[in-house]
This record gives sequence, structure tokens and C-alpha cells, in this order.
Amino acid sequence: MTAHGWVPSGTVYGTLLNFRGEVARWQPRMDDKPYGGAPKAPVLYVKTANTFAPHGASVALPAGETVEVSASLGLLMGEHGAPTHALLVNDVSLAHDSYYRPPMKFRNRDGFLGLPLEPTPLTALGGIDGLAALELELRIHGVHKQSTALKDLVRDIPTLLKDVGEFMTLRAGDVLLIGSEVLANGTRPRVVAGDAVEISAPGFKPAVQRFVQEGDAQ
Repeated sequence: MTAHGWVPSGTVYGTLLNFRGEVARWQPRMDDKPYGGAPKAPVLYVKTANTFAPHGASVALPAGETVEVSASLGLLMGEHGAPTHALLVNDVSLAHDSYYRPPMKFRNRDGFLGLPLEPTPLTALGGIDGLAALELELRIHGVHKQSTALKDLVRDIPTLLKDVGEFMTLRAGDVLLIGSEVLANGTRPRVVAGDAVEISAPGFKPAVQRFVQEGDAQ
């Protein structure tokens, strides 16, 4: 813990295209240039340390930009690259029309990863298998905006860990986000200044952040 709440000590990796709704949405474009087909391995991106927004923090909205929020589950690694804890996060991004490898400027603005008060030990959740039926809830000012069911993952958690491990090593303190789902129209919930967003799920500490106009964050 820090004076302002828990933040990761290692690198945070996000996963794209790991929910069936998102894949179905972008399937018609996957053969277009420059991609030339659907990805064969997990598509990852990095959430840099400047994005970490502890529980209860204020997040600045860049002027003139549309900002989307999303519920995701993170796996906190222990020794030997095996997860020991899980956590809920709010993976924030600028709205964009790129399903694959979006530029860092979309996902890596200051405060663009909302975090919980602390991670939850996997032993308290029934281990990895206990996460399979989990549903994440996203609320804005207490109003339900989206449910995300882990049964809709393209790669379930054991498969994602195995496939990522084939090309990179996850170290103690690293966090792997399993992905996030789109709404029916292909977007994600959007926020404006004054909104308070809560990501919750049974057995977890929620992640709560509020959004303010750029220049007003404290």
C-alpha cells in the first residue's frame, strides 16, 4: 500500500480481443490491411505507471476528447509467473476506431487505470477455477451500465496465461488484464466530468474513481 492506496509494483499488461462480443464486432475487418487476418496469439498492450489511479482518486478528462471506461479483471503475479491475487480495474481509454494495436496516446493518459483499495487473494475466491463464472459490474453514479461475464472470454484464464507464457515471462508484481467487453453498439460506457465510476464483483474490493475536467484533478 502507498499513502494514496495500492498500486502495482510491476508492469501491467492489457489484453485486446479476448471477449466474444468484441471479436464478433471487428471480425469483418480482420482481413484488411495491415493485419491480413485474425491474430493467432494474445494481443497485448502496456498500461504504464503514470496511468495508475488508486481507489478513490480523481482522473482528469482531456479537453475535447471522448473517454470510455471498461471493467476488467487483473491477475497479480507471484513467484514463478503464477497468479496469487486478482483485482478489479477500470481500464480507461480515449474513444478510437482501431480494434488492433491502438496508439499509446489512447490508453496511456495519466490516471487511465482505475485500481481497487487492494487485490484479493485467489485462495479467497476458490482459485483460478473460482473465477470462471464471475460477472463484473460497471456503474456510473450507482446506475448499472454494463455487465461483463467471464464465461464469454475467447481465451479463458488458464489458456490466456499459457499462451502469454509462450512468448514472454510474467514476473512477481506484474499484472495481466484479461480484457474487456464492448457494448452492443461496439463502444464502451462513456464518462463526463463529475461522473463517479465503480467496478464491482462478488468477493472483490471495488475500484472507484471520479472523473473531473483537466486542470481540476487533485
